[in-house]
Amino acid sequence: MSDLINIQNLSKVYSNGFKALDDVSLNIKKGEILALLGPNGAGKTTLISAICGLVNPTGGKVSVAGYDIIKDYRKTRELIGLVPQELTNNQFDTVLSTVNFTRGMFGKSKNAALIEELLKDLTLWEKRNSLLMHLSGGMKRRVLIAKALAHEPEILFLDEPTAGVDVELRQDMWRLIHKLRERGVTIILTTHYIEEAEEMADRVGVIANGKLLLVEEKSVLMGRLGKKALTMDLVTPLESIPESLKSYDLELSNDGNTLKYSYDNQGESTGITALVQALSEVNVRFSDLHTEQSSLEEIFIDLLNVPNDSNHMVEQKQ
Repeated sequence: MSDLINIQNLSKVYSNGFKALDDVSLNIKKGEILALLGPNGAGKTTLISAICGLVNPTGGKVSVAGYDIIKDYRKTRELIGLVPQELTNNQFDTVLSTVNFTRGMFGKSKNAALIEELLKDLTLWEKRNSLLMHLSGGMKRRVLIAKALAHEPEILFLDEPTAGVDVELRQDMWRLIHKLRERGVTIILTTHYIEEAEEMADRVGVIANGKLLLVEEKSVLMGRLGKKALTMDLVTPLESIPESLKSYDLELSNDGNTLKYSYDNQGESTGITALVQALSEVNVRFSDLHTEQSSLEEIFIDLLNVPNDSNHMVEQKQ
């Protein structure tokens, strides 16, 4: 895949001195799904806004399909669809009229079949003649998505698209994303639901304090940073870990029935062979064992070095 978006040394400093973006460089490939993760205030929305031309950068350069976002604003904006966090609709419009109007704003001719398909994909067709003021919050968010896609953009930005919405909308959203990807649409999303990024994204970027900490292929990220844990079901429960096993940093379950050993699966040696030998020497036997991989959420927490109960912690999916 070729690069569609090129970001070089992008920065944004506000008049009060707050640095929202700090020397961010990133290439986004055509047709990929990139998930941007980070705590509130990390700079995710500012980065999206800068690429979309809604925020003027303090420094750096951004190009979309080879066009500069400042010099060629009209061209780059035509290529982009944006679903913002905030609900920003004209409450006195109907669903159908506001989506058609948005398409017309980009100079696109009417296409009733396309709009019908789009509204049906988002379960909005039955509400097409309803005033926006009469819709629920979840339905209004569906309308924002429909508006962002009305002009058939090549790139779709989704800024916290499923935060606070119902399960049905979330499922509709991901079905639509799969469909758009099949058409070659490039998708960049920010999310607090890490399992969505883990399931959907090709690459994952982590932002904190305006800095892009890393961008990796999802599988590479988990392989490079993820840890594995070996859990052993004991034949006879232990009251405590034997002194000779303390160097392995084992975790004993509260009931004494299992031992857990964490190790780096990218290291030169996992230490499992030596551990099994040490267990045998103190007559600790196990009936079964299994391994588990660190989740993307655990990796994310480790990268940001924030505790599970932090106010900046990633929100759990309900």
